[in-house]
Amino acid sequence: MLRFFGLRLAQLGSLASFGLAASMSLCAQTPGEAASPILPYAPEPLQIAQTDLLQQKGLRPAEYPSALANAPEAPPETPSVTMFPHPEDARYWISGQANIIFQGRLPFHALYQGANSFRNSAEYKTSMVGTVYTALRPNRSVRYNTDFIFDLEATEGRGLGQALGLAGFTNLDVVRNPYLGKAPYLARYQIHQVFGLTDKTTSQEPNFFALAPTVPERRIEIRIGKLTLPDFFDVNSIGSDSHLQFMNWTVDNNGAWDYAADTRGYSVGGMAEYDDRTWSIRYGLFAMPVVANGIDLDWAFSRAHGQNGEFELRQSWIPQRKGVTRLLFYANRAHMGMYREAVQSFLAGTDPTPSIAAHEHFGALKYGFGYNTEQELTASLRVFGRFGWNEGQHESFAYTEVDQTVEVGADCAGNRWNRPLDKVAIAVVSNAVKRDHQNYLKLGGLGFLLGDGNLNYGRENIVESYYTWHAWKGMFYSVDLQHIDNPGYNRDRGPVWVAAVRTHVDF
Repeated sequence: MLRFFGLRLAQLGSLASFGLAASMSLCAQTPGEAASPILPYAPEPLQIAQTDLLQQKGLRPAEYPSALANAPEAPPETPSVTMFPHPEDARYWISGQANIIFQGRLPFHALYQGANSFRNSAEYKTSMVGTVYTALRPNRSVRYNTDFIFDLEATEGRGLGQALGLAGFTNLDVVRNPYLGKAPYLARYQIHQVFGLTDKTTSQEPNFFALAPTVPERRIEIRIGKLTLPDFFDVNSIGSDSHLQFMNWTVDNNGAWDYAADTRGYSVGGMAEYDDRTWSIRYGLFAMPVVANGIDLDWAFSRAHGQNGEFELRQSWIPQRKGVTRLLFYANRAHMGMYREAVQSFLAGTDPTPSIAAHEHFGALKYGFGYNTEQELTASLRVFGRFGWNEGQHESFAYTEVDQTVEVGADCAGNRWNRPLDKVAIAVVSNAVKRDHQNYLKLGGLGFLLGDGNLNYGRENIVESYYTWHAWKGMFYSVDLQHIDNPGYNRDRGPVWVAAVRTHVDF
């Protein structure tokens, strides 16, 4: 098994090397033919346009060569990042993506393992997510724009160890429940409405969430329907995209943000957002799952709901560079239990084992906040960071088992080696749980992700790095490496090394 696993990794590495070499050869410049000794080259259209412009400025023909030599070069054409370019200012959107991740790990040290442990044997798994994005813009109004959004998705494959045993799991594309099936499902359906508050406009890049290329500078945006909250809250352009960037759950999202979602990461509700020139504020109300990390949502909003709010300031600490800061809060009410009650009942002999599910109450409140920042340092180098905290007394219910998280990281574009769409990046994240949560796990309690049967507590520390290579149009390949110290907060297990190869296609 171990030999086979090593051969698979070696084969994938060879394929990646071959693809990189082929792509680099495509970028090589073709030498121009020698000029004829008799006839001069005809002037290029760009030169003709420049000459006309110099003539309009009143320059004499003798001054043209000097002026043209000192003229700034035209910016290089931006490479395409999709197989089929989208029509400009279209009233519809049709696109798709496929993301395939192969991950593997070698055996690691473990004194013991329980029902929810990250297994310590050698293993490899492959996951696939395919999404079809569609949207319709029924009118071309700038001030009162409407979008109808409808997305289908299909997933296949499983995570290492059935996606159990790690708070910061290694692949955001997989879910905890391996029995949901491969059939396509309705991922998103939304109505997106813009209410402009001024005639002054600003441009935006059209995408499958908002088709209009121009929007009012001050506006209110409302979304109602099914969505995943990380599409709009806690967004970070350096550390949010598991398809082209990092893969770990607690690197791409704030691990302490227990956002309302079913097992697949989606919820139903509504949100409103106010956007101004340099800042935005948004608020949303969404359905919570019936049970911890369950697939079914509780439709009784009076007793179960997730409230989320965020303030965003688009202001840089460095002149002429981009920078953004975001402050997030959330408050969840659901049928949740308390770790301390479960521990006390077990120690008193009431419960044979600690069971958080035996001490759940309707209307239980779990709350927390997050800090998210990103800063451009140079044209190629960016840094980012997150901090998250929640009260930690009530059970982790929707996303992952983290009560506190700290994260820093950076990425660098490949401009210096003439690969502007390539990225190399690294991130470090440290996760923790509170004392009551620690005691629950130490006594043998099970969460929806964790449970080694015992616990020698230590912070779960993760380092992840990747290189993403833009091969051609919408085709990207990545290699990724993660190191997890104290998996599942347990000093008696690990460290763990996980390697991955990813293929991503945008249609």
